[in-house]
Amino acid sequence: MSENGTQTVRTGGIRLSYRSWGAEVGVPVVLLHCLGEDGEDWRGPLISGLAGRHPVHALDLRGHGESDWPGSYALDDFVGDLRGFLDELGIDKAIVVGHSFGSVVAYLFAQEHPERVERLVLEETGAMRPLQPPQEVPEPPPGIPAFDWEVKVQWARQRNDPDPRWWDRLGAITAPTLLLGGGDGSHLPQQDLHLMAERMPDARVLTIDGAGHLVHEARPMEFTKAVLDFLAED
Repeated sequence: MSENGTQTVRTGGIRLSYRSWGAEVGVPVVLLHCLGEDGEDWRGPLISGLAGRHPVHALDLRGHGESDWPGSYALDDFVGDLRGFLDELGIDKAIVVGHSFGSVVAYLFAQEHPERVERLVLEETGAMRPLQPPQEVPEPPPGIPAFDWEVKVQWARQRNDPDPRWWDRLGAITAPTLLLGGGDGSHLPQQDLHLMAERMPDARVLTIDGAGHLVHEARPMEFTKAVLDFLAED
């Protein structure tokens, strides 16, 4: 364990850093952060609420935090990392919670490995359809970034011209799914959450209006209650 409280695993030649809290029994919960953050972003009421009933693991995605910055950031790389992470920890099936970029990784993983996802929570997720107009591929800011800027560059390209299977295979997600939107103040089209839910076999949308894109930060107690209520359902 590092001085920052993180542990590491190696999978596919990549070192991944993560933080763990909570019970030793129960279905494990894996938390996936948004672009530019790391696993520390989840610390707060959600961790406290989950940790009494679940082992909780907050991963630093590749190119972020204390995980390796390998320069290759195809979404399939992130999906493979998550699979390898679960394998290394001996987790056959997990509850996966993702925010924004992390939520896209979460649902692409759920498409590829539906048998390994118990439940899925997607906070302010993105519909992977071609953007019109496309995003500009961003130039790096001055100074040393807190994450590998190449992640953002490659994400913009994939967001502009996504693989059609990412949209077409939403129906392959078998886990009960909660799509959480921030309503007013979010830069994402909120109708996309409903369009995605319609394509999934067992999905619903909950809007915490006025929370914007950072729902778990802007409205932590409401976000936590929504997640815990969803996980407690039969």
